[in-house]
Amino acid sequence: MAVVHTRAVRFEEVDAAGIVFFGCYANYAHEAMEVLFAGVEGGYPHLINVRRVGFPAVGLEVSYQAPLRYGDVLQIEVACGRLGNRSADLVYRFVRQDQVCVATMKHTVVVSDLDAMASVQMPADVRAILEANLQASAGTSMPHQ
Repeated sequence: MAVVHTRAVRFEEVDAAGIVFFGCYANYAHEAMEVLFAGVEGGYPHLINVRRVGFPAVGLEVSYQAPLRYGDVLQIEVACGRLGNRSADLVYRFVRQDQVCVATMKHTVVVSDLDAMASVQMPADVRAILEANLQASAGTSMPHQ
Protein backbone atom coordinates (compact mmCIF):
# COMPACT_ATOMS: atom_id res chain seq x y z
CA MET A 1 0.00 0.00 0.00
CA ALA A 2 1.17 3.55 -0.62
CA VAL A 3 -0.03 7.03 0.20
CA VAL A 4 -0.27 9.35 -2.82
CA HIS A 5 0.28 13.10 -2.74
CA THR A 6 -0.52 15.07 -5.92
CA ARG A 7 0.85 18.53 -6.72
CA ALA A 8 1.80 20.70 -9.66
CA VAL A 9 5.40 21.65 -10.41
CA ARG A 10 5.88 25.33 -9.54
CA PHE A 11 7.80 27.92 -11.54
CA GLU A 12 10.46 28.41 -8.86
CA GLU A 13 11.30 24.67 -8.87
CA VAL A 14 12.62 24.68 -12.44
CA ASP A 15 16.26 25.40 -13.27
CA ALA A 16 17.85 27.13 -16.27
CA ALA A 17 17.63 23.89 -18.25
CA GLY A 18 13.84 24.03 -17.98
CA ILE A 19 13.53 20.93 -15.78
CA VAL A 20 12.93 20.47 -12.06
CA PHE A 21 16.11 21.11 -10.08
CA PHE A 22 17.28 17.77 -8.65
CA GLY A 23 17.23 19.00 -5.03
CA CYS A 24 13.49 19.66 -5.22
CA TYR A 25 12.81 15.92 -5.11
CA ALA A 26 13.80 15.84 -1.42
CA ASN A 27 11.20 18.55 -0.76
CA TYR A 28 8.59 16.63 -2.74
CA ALA A 29 9.38 13.52 -0.67
CA HIS A 30 9.01 15.47 2.55
CA GLU A 31 5.59 16.76 1.45
CA ALA A 32 4.49 13.17 0.85
CA MET A 33 5.93 12.09 4.22
CA GLU A 34 3.85 14.79 5.92
CA VAL A 35 0.76 13.38 4.18
CA LEU A 36 1.76 9.85 5.25
CA PHE A 37 1.79 10.93 8.91
CA ALA A 38 -1.36 13.07 8.70
CA GLY A 39 -3.17 10.24 10.47
CA VAL A 40 -1.41 10.69 13.81
CA GLU A 41 -3.33 12.76 16.34
CA GLY A 42 -2.84 16.42 15.41
CA GLY A 43 -1.09 15.45 12.18
CA TYR A 44 2.57 15.82 11.31
CA PRO A 45 2.89 19.36 12.78
CA HIS A 46 1.72 18.09 16.20
CA LEU A 47 4.15 15.19 16.01
CA ILE A 48 7.07 17.57 15.37
CA ASN A 49 6.10 20.70 17.33
CA VAL A 50 4.32 19.27 20.38
CA ARG A 51 5.40 15.64 20.78
CA ARG A 52 8.90 16.51 19.50
CA VAL A 53 9.19 13.26 17.54
CA GLY A 54 11.10 13.68 14.29
CA PHE A 55 12.57 11.70 11.43
CA PRO A 56 16.06 12.96 10.59
CA ALA A 57 17.38 11.56 7.33
CA VAL A 58 20.45 9.35 7.60
CA GLY A 59 20.42 8.17 4.00
CA LEU A 60 19.00 9.22 0.66
CA GLU A 61 19.23 7.45 -2.70
CA VAL A 62 17.59 8.93 -5.78
CA SER A 63 17.40 7.64 -9.32
CA TYR A 64 16.14 9.93 -12.09
CA GLN A 65 14.50 8.43 -15.17
CA ALA A 66 12.75 11.28 -17.03
CA PRO A 67 12.45 15.08 -16.88
CA LEU A 68 9.80 16.96 -14.97
CA ARG A 69 8.87 20.47 -16.14
CA TYR A 70 6.99 23.54 -14.94
CA GLY A 71 3.24 22.86 -14.99
CA ASP A 72 3.53 19.07 -14.91
CA VAL A 73 1.29 17.36 -12.39
CA LEU A 74 3.23 15.03 -10.14
CA GLN A 75 1.97 12.12 -8.07
CA ILE A 76 4.30 11.23 -5.22
CA GLU A 77 3.72 7.73 -3.91
CA VAL A 78 5.23 6.94 -0.51
CA ALA A 79 5.38 3.58 1.25
CA CYS A 80 7.50 1.93 3.91
CA GLY A 81 10.14 -0.36 2.45
CA ARG A 82 11.74 -1.49 5.71
CA LEU A 83 10.59 -1.08 9.29
CA GLY A 84 12.92 -1.34 12.28
CA ASN A 85 12.52 -0.46 15.95
CA ARG A 86 14.03 3.02 15.61
CA SER A 87 14.38 3.51 11.88
CA ALA A 88 12.60 2.95 8.59
CA ASP A 89 13.19 3.20 4.88
CA LEU A 90 10.56 5.26 3.12
CA VAL A 91 10.35 4.60 -0.61
CA TYR A 92 8.93 7.00 -3.15
CA ARG A 93 7.84 6.93 -6.79
CA PHE A 94 7.48 10.25 -8.58
CA VAL A 95 4.98 9.81 -11.42
CA ARG A 96 4.17 12.45 -14.06
CA GLN A 97 0.59 13.00 -15.30
CA ASP A 98 1.30 10.79 -18.36
CA GLN A 99 2.06 7.91 -15.94
CA VAL A 100 5.81 8.06 -16.59
CA CYS A 101 7.88 7.38 -13.47
CA VAL A 102 10.35 10.28 -13.46
CA ALA A 103 12.29 9.27 -10.32
CA THR A 104 12.47 6.86 -7.40
CA MET A 105 13.90 7.45 -3.95
CA LYS A 106 14.86 5.54 -0.81
CA HIS A 107 14.90 7.74 2.30
CA THR A 108 16.25 6.21 5.51
CA VAL A 109 15.03 7.96 8.65
CA VAL A 110 15.73 7.49 12.36
CA VAL A 111 12.90 8.19 14.79
CA SER A 112 14.27 10.79 17.18
CA ASP A 113 13.53 12.88 20.23
CA LEU A 114 13.99 16.33 18.71
CA ASP A 115 14.99 17.95 22.01
CA ALA A 116 17.67 15.39 22.85
CA MET A 117 18.54 14.74 19.17
CA ALA A 118 18.78 11.06 19.98
CA SER A 119 17.08 8.03 18.50
CA VAL A 120 14.08 6.64 20.36
CA GLN A 121 11.80 3.64 20.13
CA MET A 122 9.17 4.18 17.49
CA PRO A 123 5.85 5.37 19.00
CA ALA A 124 2.98 2.92 18.51
CA ASP A 125 0.91 5.28 16.32
CA VAL A 126 3.88 5.99 14.04
CA ARG A 127 4.61 2.26 13.76
CA ALA A 128 0.95 1.56 12.94
CA ILE A 129 1.02 3.99 10.01
CA LEU A 130 4.26 2.55 8.67
CA GLU A 131 2.99 -1.02 9.07
CA ALA A 132 -0.22 -0.12 7.24
CA ASN A 133 1.90 1.18 4.35
CA LEU A 134 4.56 -1.51 4.36
CA GLN A 135 5.38 -2.77 0.89
CA ALA A 136 4.52 -6.41 0.33
CA SER A 137 8.11 -7.09 -0.73
CA ALA A 138 9.40 -5.09 2.28
CA GLY A 139 13.05 -4.82 1.41
CA THR A 140 15.59 -2.05 1.14
CA SER A 141 15.66 -1.92 -2.63
CA MET A 142 14.47 1.06 -4.62
CA PRO A 143 10.75 1.00 -5.46
CA HIS A 144 9.82 -0.56 -8.80
CA GLN A 145 9.82 1.76 -11.80
